[in-house]
Amino acid sequence: MALGFYFDMTRCVGCRACQLACKDKNRLDVGIVLRNAKTYEVGEFPNVKTYSYSASCNHCENPACVAVCPTGAMYKAEDGTVICDTKLCNGCQMCAMACPYKVPQYDAVANIVHKCDACAYLRAKGQNPACVDACPSRALDFGDIDELKAKYGEGLTNEIAALAVPDITNPNLLIKAKEIALDENFVELPM
Repeated sequence: MALGFYFDMTRCVGCRACQLACKDKNRLDVGIVLRNAKTYEVGEFPNVKTYSYSASCNHCENPACVAVCPTGAMYKAEDGTVICDTKLCNGCQMCAMACPYKVPQYDAVANIVHKCDACAYLRAKGQNPACVDACPSRALDFGDIDELKAKYGEGLTNEIAALAVPDITNPNLLIKAKEIALDENFVELPM
């Protein structure tokens, strides 16, 4: 079984409710963001289009962060999610440097790394990750990747121009992407 996120870009309005819910539920310090919602622009005036993307850990099949962690703090759980045991983390940041998606976030105050665990404590109680339930447009879902593929149909991808990274980790991510999200001539808009 492989667990991961589904993101419907055609439904996302860029409100960042997912990002705020994640920050709130995980009681994260200033500067630490485990779900990062961004908006991108493609084209030139007067033909400009935008799209938003909500990113977090992709709970990869071959996580680069796990491969380089010298203490075993970063590991794959039995359910396939990638977890960071902050009690074992020595703050070396090797995982943050290795992740092609720049997911692990270094907390300089605590000298540890944080990352999305898909709200393991909520899932243990039969609930969804906080970001999923917070989305007013229902653009996010989480679960078994094969079940998500069956539920949301064909035409899903795990590659968009804003995520242009080497395909070395096999991310457990499904995106219903807008066509413009494949255009490499994008600009990230400030928040």
